[in-house]
Amino acid sequence: MSKTKKQLVFEAAAELFMEKGYLAASMREIAKKVGLEQASSLYNHLKSKEEVLIKICLENAERFINGIAAVEQTSSTPIEKLKALIHLHISIATEDRTSVTVFNDEWRHLSEPHLNDFLTKRKDYENRFKKIIESGIASGDFKAVDPTIALYTILTSIRWIHYWYKPGRSQSVVDLERDVFVLLVEGLKN
Repeated sequence: MSKTKKQLVFEAAAELFMEKGYLAASMREIAKKVGLEQASSLYNHLKSKEEVLIKICLENAERFINGIAAVEQTSSTPIEKLKALIHLHISIATEDRTSVTVFNDEWRHLSEPHLNDFLTKRKDYENRFKKIIESGIASGDFKAVDPTIALYTILTSIRWIHYWYKPGRSQSVVDLERDVFVLLVEGLKN
């Protein structure tokens, strides 16, 4: 199935946002990347540069929200749920480096009401993730640590993966995941 011109425009814009940053990427550069001679031709495919940023940020936020909802619905232990969430992050980061980089780095450039929507989704995700940690502390599966510190230590520890991991690297995704589990999950286990 071939991609539409609009899909190609969105992908080119996302690549430029990843390479240069959202503010530095221009409509002219996006047009050139997809073979359009005039930047004005882009407006046949998208309303604005921000349309791409909104789509990337909100779609990725939904991926994480849907992922945590699936984890919450299982009868797994808090340890298994934590592993599933780490797996979710690693999978998304290694399968879609471009959009994850933009999602992590460029969300600050969203305008209202999109910025508020994004921040609300992010806070919801973090609160739900923290509840899983709290349930592990309450059950005795995890050490009695501050759940907020545990949450942000885990999230910070996995937010770099999309920068480092590239297909064909000597370490496979499975090996990467195993090492992250050992460091993060085993460190939290009681």
